[in-house]
Amino acid sequence: MGKVSAFLRLTRVEHSIMLVIAVLAAELVTGFGGLGAVKFVASLVTPILVSMGSFAINDYFDVEADKANGFRDRPIVSGQISKREAFNSAVALLVVGALVSALINLYALVIAIVFAALAFLYSYRLKDTLLVGNIYIAFSMVIPFIYGDFVVSSHLKIVIILVCITIFLSGLAREIHGMIRDREGDSKVRRSKNVMHYISERGAGVVAMVLYLEAIAISIYIFLNDYLPFYHNVIYILPIALTDVMLAYVAFGELAIKRNKRDFHRLSRNLSLAAMTIALLAYLAAALLYVAI
Repeated sequence: MGKVSAFLRLTRVEHSIMLVIAVLAAELVTGFGGLGAVKFVASLVTPILVSMGSFAINDYFDVEADKANGFRDRPIVSGQISKREAFNSAVALLVVGALVSALINLYALVIAIVFAALAFLYSYRLKDTLLVGNIYIAFSMVIPFIYGDFVVSSHLKIVIILVCITIFLSGLAREIHGMIRDREGDSKVRRSKNVMHYISERGAGVVAMVLYLEAIAISIYIFLNDYLPFYHNVIYILPIALTDVMLAYVAFGELAIKRNKRDFHRLSRNLSLAAMTIALLAYLAAALLYVAI
């Protein structure tokens, strides 16, 4: 069981669950009817496997930086999983995940292959490239909605685009906060020259705050305008309001809190993840209500 637990932590399986929720929401919003059982199952298996592979390959390349940042509980750092095991698992998950998407349609296959390739390139090199790595991670939070839309359609709905912009902005802000949190290991081991290297820690915090506020504004705009299934939908706006409050606290807290920053970073990391999870559930719940009606 210890090995299994370590593997699940290596692949961050909880993030895969979030991706499945996003894919389901996009499929429901776009038009779920006519999707057969095989394609439906394949549409959920693909993001799970590709996501798990992405996290595994990231930990493989990041092992020295994780040691410098004090992440002793990471499976490779702790010795519960070897680097070779992590690498082989990552490649297998990425390849099989992409192949499963071939059961759906050409759009899904292309998206899965591109994302799997980018996941590898991000961990290998893009992570240390100014903004590119952060943009990739934010885009990885958006891709499940794009993927879910193209599983059942040949074009993107406007409402899916707006949801994607909201998630992209908040995801990019969360990534910038992550750079602030991991600055010691990234600068000393990976020699990263990211946004914070050029505009200072406080400057990076200001940029993250602006991005979060933009995401909050769009989430409210979606509710107030005629974008089904979110238009004047209480099931959507109540959890989204909670999400917006949590993200606003994280955004302003990074700039306002001066002491015990490590404790705040730990809290903000979990709080922002919880906020985005609540938002995903709001999208799914609103879509389910829309379909039911």
